[in-house]
Amino acid sequence: MMSNEELFSTLKSRFEQNMNRHKDIAWAKVHERLSDNRKIAALHEMERTGGEPDVVGYDEKTDEYIFCDCSPESPKGRRSLCYDREALNSRKEYKPENSAVDMAAAHGIELLTTDQYRELQKLGSFDTKTSSWVQTPVDIRKLGGAIFCDRRYNTVFVYHNGAESYYAARGFRALLRV
Repeated sequence: MMSNEELFSTLKSRFEQNMNRHKDIAWAKVHERLSDNRKIAALHEMERTGGEPDVVGYDEKTDEYIFCDCSPESPKGRRSLCYDREALNSRKEYKPENSAVDMAAAHGIELLTTDQYRELQKLGSFDTKTSSWVQTPVDIRKLGGAIFCDRRYNTVFVYHNGAESYYAARGFRALLRV
């Protein structure tokens, strides 16, 4: 695992190379917030699993900077997952190793909402060959479904699938507030 210093250096470099994602935000202010060991561990996991986290905004109401996975495709280390524990338990055979919801919770990160996914897509073209699970409304989940998104034909699409399904090209993107 990379050291905190190596992680911060990687994050700073990515931040400086992609200023369009965080106009009017200074790295020094973000770096000051990186003192909570749980948040640092979550950023390590986002990086380790291929998410390429970067700052995508600042929430004035909560006074938090928002990191999001900005890898071109759904993070490689977070693919081939069904949606949640209930879906994983419902599979009789060919179970994936984990679920998106469980993995996110274990790493202290959140799946994006559909709205957050659409906002991310305003910053670049993401998931043009892969797709990403997003937070699914309770009423859809109760009926056995789950929601995922991708970008094709320069358009963001929102789809549904059985929550127990999983594909090599479907993972999840995460968000972390610091």
